[in-house]
Amino acid sequence: MAIVLYALTAILYCGLAFHGWATRNPQLAAAGGAAVGPQGRAAAMAVLVPAPVPGDAAAGQPAWWHAAVLAALVSHGVLLHETIFPSDHMMFGFAFALSAMLWLGVGIYWIESFFFSLAGLGLIVFPVAMLASLMPLAFPGAQILGYAARPLFKLHFVIANVAYGLFTLAAFHAFLMLLAERRLHGFNRPAAGEPASGQWLGRWLDLLPPLLTLEKLLFRLIAAGFVLLTLTIASGFLFSEQLFARAFRVDHKTVFAVISWVMFGGILVGRRFRGWRGRTALRWVIASFAILLLAYVGSRFVIEVVLHRIT
Repeated sequence: MAIVLYALTAILYCGLAFHGWATRNPQLAAAGGAAVGPQGRAAAMAVLVPAPVPGDAAAGQPAWWHAAVLAALVSHGVLLHETIFPSDHMMFGFAFALSAMLWLGVGIYWIESFFFSLAGLGLIVFPVAMLASLMPLAFPGAQILGYAARPLFKLHFVIANVAYGLFTLAAFHAFLMLLAERRLHGFNRPAAGEPASGQWLGRWLDLLPPLLTLEKLLFRLIAAGFVLLTLTIASGFLFSEQLFARAFRVDHKTVFAVISWVMFGGILVGRRFRGWRGRTALRWVIASFAILLLAYVGSRFVIEVVLHRIT
């Protein structure tokens, strides 16, 4: 059953990624990238300033696409349930954590796609989700959690994974926004017939909404993720006190989680009171996500893969 789910999930994600690459930005392809000089600069400004679009912003995605993404989410979700909860206990490790993070990231991306045209983001999300869904096959080492049936742990587990999913998608947003800003300030479309290695990147970035729209989405994701990360840390302290008779355990997971919480909180405060935006804010978002990854995924990777210790 699990092997069938692995194959089905990978095929669905691969098909969605292939469709995205095969149909990327036909309008720009037809134009041939002929806009240069002042016109090229005006076209680049469209990356920053929203243009009025009649009808629904997400009308570019057909109904079958949304159904295919939902099918991939269902397949991936059932796969996670079958592999993490095989019987009366719970198996978990860094590969399962990455798979769950990307599953939730795809789910949030799918919800966003009903309101915004985010085809460019899907060109990253689907291939990475496909790789993450297959990682437990390569790294099956897992931690057996005997306390998984406790209600407080279940609450902590669910909140933590949703927070990870939100921050995962926020990191993808920030990465694409950095590329779009670089293109806006230093990238010109080539004249017709001129070769340019960056032309494919320009066509890809033209699939994204304007930067101002992406920026609003990014900070909404960060704000929601910060609230859930706060609840994750609080529920983790309560669970630790219930299980180990002390609320604060000085370990890698706790230290990195608190550091990332402080960093994400600082980003929101800086945005609110200092108007932080642009490359500085985006780099802080990516750095904060990297610290958050070290909180569980990084430490478990070292234990399971580097040290070959499974507890």
